[in-house]
Amino acid sequence: MEIRIPDLFDLGKIIDSGQCFRAVSLGGGTYRFIIGEQVLYIRKRSDEVYEVSCEQDIWEQVWSPYFDLERNYRAISRMIPEDDAFLSLAAQTGAGIRILRQDPWEMLITFIISQRKSIPAIRSVVEMLSKRYGTKIETQRETLYMFPTALQLKDASAEDFIACKAGYRATYICDAVQQVVSGNLDLNAIKNLSDDALLSELERVRGVGVKVANCVALFAYGRTSCAPVDTWIQKIIQQKYKGHNPFERYGEDAGIMQQYFFYYAQNHKVETV
Repeated sequence: MEIRIPDLFDLGKIIDSGQCFRAVSLGGGTYRFIIGEQVLYIRKRSDEVYEVSCEQDIWEQVWSPYFDLERNYRAISRMIPEDDAFLSLAAQTGAGIRILRQDPWEMLITFIISQRKSIPAIRSVVEMLSKRYGTKIETQRETLYMFPTALQLKDASAEDFIACKAGYRATYICDAVQQVVSGNLDLNAIKNLSDDALLSELERVRGVGVKVANCVALFAYGRTSCAPVDTWIQKIIQQKYKGHNPFERYGEDAGIMQQYFFYYAQNHKVETV
């Protein structure tokens, strides 16, 4: 099936933006994305036209919300004031990135894992967990494993997670599993809370601090007012903004601006060391 996406949309930049760790380029312009038990193969055919592997109803129900296609990113980029020269440059560099609406459970575990790990290392741990504990599925192209649910991980020990290269984060994963399985943390129920209340609930999980909670809020719950600050972003704030948080002026678009910062930093590391 073919679909049209008239807004800024760049598959390569999306998978390299540090928000998703199972999406990959398969070569030949084809990219694969996974959410829950849904798998999408997508390829750009021409300007604004893409070939997708799903039917129209699945595209509208699953993938259009996943890619945040109701939001006009071109219009948001145009709203960046001229006096924010660095963000203007970063937005141009990252044009086509979109805030993905991903599974809250997967994002919670993924960003617990992400602490002090490189993107390739995060991808490796996530894949090991999926292959060891996730459900196996067959597509027309390949064999894949879904990201394991909390129930699928409930009998795994910290040692099991360490064997998957989770390191010291293994005990954090154990706590997240226990809290979700017990019902102490209901990831669906908290979706309607205010930003502050949502962050507070997430931070009840061991090992989830301000940065990880903001990542989950942004990449799972679509809270685009949340702007996670990691070491790369902090360097930019110090170097380009004299230590003053630049995201406050962007309100509900702060998280989108953060992604432009992060993508720029990842692709211009010499300038942000």
